[in-house]
Order: sequence, then C-alpha cells, then structure tokens
Amino acid sequence: MTGKKTGGRAAGTPNRVTSELRKTLKEIIAGELEQMPEMLKDMPARERFDLVIKLLPFCMPKVNTIAGTYDRDWASMSDE
Repeated sequence: MTGKKTGGRAAGTPNRVTSELRKTLKEIIAGELEQMPEMLKDMPARERFDLVIKLLPFCMPKVNTIAGTYDRDWASMSDE
C-alpha cells in the first residue's frame, strides 16, 4: 500500500481544524495587541525593553552583513 491514498481528505481540500485554530489564534492575538500599549506602561523599563527586542524580528527584517571581494581597482577607473 505504499504511495496509494486510501482515505482522508481529497487533495487540495483545506484542513478545517487548522483553519479554525488559526482564526481563533488570530482573534486572541489581536485582542492582546490592542491591550499591549497599556500593558507596556505598567511594565518596568527593563522588561519592556526585553519584550520590544523579542518582538522586533516579527516587525522588521533582519539585516545581514555583506562581504565580498572585488576584482577591479575602482579608484583608478575614470568617470566614463
């Protein structure tokens, strides 16, 4: 029976439980985000700073250092 599907959802059918769970989690997170400014006011500065640092990767992309070698002497080139 290897490789032969014998039951379950048809290919391409969304998983109902997963979609319901995601919807519920989005609602919970949205509610928490609405309360966050007030919660941050009540937190000590160090805890507030730690929380912001942990949440930052979800808001802004990480910046990577780019290193390379160049096979031309750019300083000796003319403007043309």
